[in-house]
This record gives sequence, C-alpha cells and structure tokens, in this order.
Amino acid sequence: MSVVAIIDYGSGNLRSAAKALERAAAECGSATEVLVTADPEVVRRAERIVLPGVGAFADCHRGLSALPGMVETLAAAALGEARPLLGICVGMQLMASLGREYGEQPGLNWIPGEVVALTPADSSLKVPHMGWNELQVAAAGHPVLRGLGAGSHAYFVHSYHFVAEDPRHVLATVDYGGVITAMVGRDNLVGTQFHPEKSQAAGLRLLANFLQWRP
Repeated sequence: MSVVAIIDYGSGNLRSAAKALERAAAECGSATEVLVTADPEVVRRAERIVLPGVGAFADCHRGLSALPGMVETLAAAALGEARPLLGICVGMQLMASLGREYGEQPGLNWIPGEVVALTPADSSLKVPHMGWNELQVAAAGHPVLRGLGAGSHAYFVHSYHFVAEDPRHVLATVDYGGVITAMVGRDNLVGTQFHPEKSQAAGLRLLANFLQWRP
C-alpha cells in the first residue's frame, strides 16, 4: 500500500485534504494510506507528500521550520529522491524563492519565483480573491492535469500569488483582473494556488491524477 504524508505544521485544512485524498484514492482504485503527520520519519517512508498551507507566507514558513528536521527531510525527498510532492495554496507559495507578504521572507527555493500581492487591474475585483474561477491550462500534457480541460473550475482563497521566473513552470492560470498563476510545477513537484479539496469534481480528478503520477 502506498503512503501519502500530509505535513502538519499548524497551518492548513488538514482534515478536508485528507478526506479528499482518501476519496480520490477510492475512486481511482489506488491502495493508498493517507497520514497527517509532523514526524519527519513518517515523511521519509512516504511515497508521496502533500504540503498544505493557509494564512500568511511568513507564518507558514516559520511553522514549517519549527518542526525539527522537517525542512531538510522535505528537501531530501523532493529534490534528492524526486518523490512526487503537491503544494496547496500557501504550501505551493512556499516552494518559491521569496515571499513578499509583510516584508521579505525566503522560501524553499524549489521553483524560482516570488510571491507578491494581488493587484487586479479591475478595481471592482476584491482582494482576497475568493471563489470559483475557470482554469486555463497552459501545460495540457502534464499528467496531474489529465482530464482538466476547458470548463474546469477551481476554488480560490488568496491575497498573494506566485510569479514564476520561468514561464514553463506555470501549468495553469486564471483571469482575475489579469492573468495569475493557478498551478506551478517542475520535475516531480506540483503546486496549486486553488484548493483541490474544495474544488469538487475537478479537485478530485487532480488529486487522483497526483496519486497515480510517476514523474
């Protein structure tokens, strides 16, 4: 049985993410055990890793760094051993080089770029960006996006967004007073600005794809 570790560092909708992953595993016939954990040893044994995050970039970075050995374990798994890793919301943002929320804060620097404030060109659009938006898939051939074409909608709640240095790392976007990044990825890493655990059919499809992905 495959093990998926959801990192518990005090920030994230962990129960919802775990239940969504369990449902996705059942629907795609994947024999998967989903573990919510703050233990690096559990992460070392997991085949796949999910890094969630809700709140401010700096707070999430501090929370993750406060778990002894966790950042090093994640780096070894994600970069050294190329295990599939999914970042959700601020978990995705943490993969950037730098966050600019309430001052500058270094990120994990796994996908070059920075996290900056949303500034919609249309002043009638509110920040935070909250609600459903249609995904514009930039990397249609990516396995984690299989089946998510035109008309797929996802649920967003955020005030900052990921600006990637390399456009090839942007897998999907949405239009919210301008083009903003909805999903990033490279190699064995993927991240969603939206919440797949709240995105109904599209979210379950993405999670099922992640569980079956072999980068």
